[in-house]
Amino acid sequence: MPKSSSAPGPPEALRRRLGTFDAVVIGLGSMIGAGIFAALAPAAHAAGSGLLLGLALAAVVAYCNATSSARLAARYPASGGTYVYGRERLGDFWGYLAGWAFIVGKTASCAAMALTVGSYVWPGQSHAVAVGAVVALTAVDYAGVRKAAWLTRVIVAVVLAVLAAVVAATLTSGHARAGRLDLGADATFGGVLEAAGLLFFAFAGYARIATLGEEVRDPARTIPRAVPMALGITLVVYAAVAVSVLAVLGSGGLGEADAPLADAVRAAGLPGLAPVVRVGAAVAALGSLLALILGVSRTTLAMARDRHLPHVLAAVHPRFGVPHRAELAVGAVVAVVAATADVRGAIGFSSFGVLAYYAIANAAAWTLTPAEGRPPRLVPVVGLAGCVVLAFALPISSVLSGAVVLAAGVAAYGARRAWAASRR
Repeated sequence: MPKSSSAPGPPEALRRRLGTFDAVVIGLGSMIGAGIFAALAPAAHAAGSGLLLGLALAAVVAYCNATSSARLAARYPASGGTYVYGRERLGDFWGYLAGWAFIVGKTASCAAMALTVGSYVWPGQSHAVAVGAVVALTAVDYAGVRKAAWLTRVIVAVVLAVLAAVVAATLTSGHARAGRLDLGADATFGGVLEAAGLLFFAFAGYARIATLGEEVRDPARTIPRAVPMALGITLVVYAAVAVSVLAVLGSGGLGEADAPLADAVRAAGLPGLAPVVRVGAAVAALGSLLALILGVSRTTLAMARDRHLPHVLAAVHPRFGVPHRAELAVGAVVAVVAATADVRGAIGFSSFGVLAYYAIANAAAWTLTPAEGRPPRLVPVVGLAGCVVLAFALPISSVLSGAVVLAAGVAAYGARRAWAASRR
């Protein structure tokens, strides 16, 4: 386990530069934007008037996952997140499976965020804009994590200002109706579960804090504070925006909207605010993409160190102190996916992979002892059960494609073990 000192380490070690504020901002940059601008409409389509129930359920599962992850990250402050926790607490296979699920799921998230940028900036050329965004933000991450944290601060500030304007404008416009928030006959149990699974995609950004554990100062204190702070702020923002948009559009209008926040301000009689919302959406997606590339590259680094991925990806740049080869590899893969993917399909696929990742995190947290900072027993139990239920409540195409990709990862692991055994 890496030391908590900031002294220079071996060539593959990262430097501890981030404090609590930076860690919270990176978590916010990962979460805020994804749910509001990408997952809210499909979730409303699934849940109808039960959207707020789906949001609450997603928040409960996210809280359990965040608590388990924070306790584990404080115990194992190394890059890789649940890849490290699963390996240390459950065995090499479970750590590998968590890392694989994270990388493939979050690669889809990166593509979804890049395509969101493209759809708001230049709808007719969304794929080209998406690829350009990936290239640009990979370059920012390559220049160093503190520069990325600084840019994320700016992005979060802009997005929060735009969302505050949307909430204020819609709720004070005279077009908002409290009756549109009522639970109706269109809300079904299965629909609420599916919506919660889709909205979980929006909450999963707190993982960025854990996967940056090797770059956080005083991780035993910083990570358990930063994770719930980021999650709590995000939940308040999501709830305020969801309520304001529902009050204007209703669940039916929201479920059919391509750009729900822009549609909401138009319905509120403020079409002049729509271009501001479009800019806010693009900036929010850029913030999510910036932090996502950070997290995926750190898990890639950790798996490359253990040779589950090519060891050449484990190198850390001597000047910038970042896993530069891993970042370039992740950026290249995301650019290819962004050039070909569909946004809504990417969200479902990502949710399945990330829910599998957190199921393993909760199982690992269950094994902690009180002396190791174990959370209350109910937390990992609810988190594990919630992850499994929400994963299989997703659209069937997402479940099937996610299961196939996870199975491919398992097959690769088995082949690697068999090849290693044959060489002994």
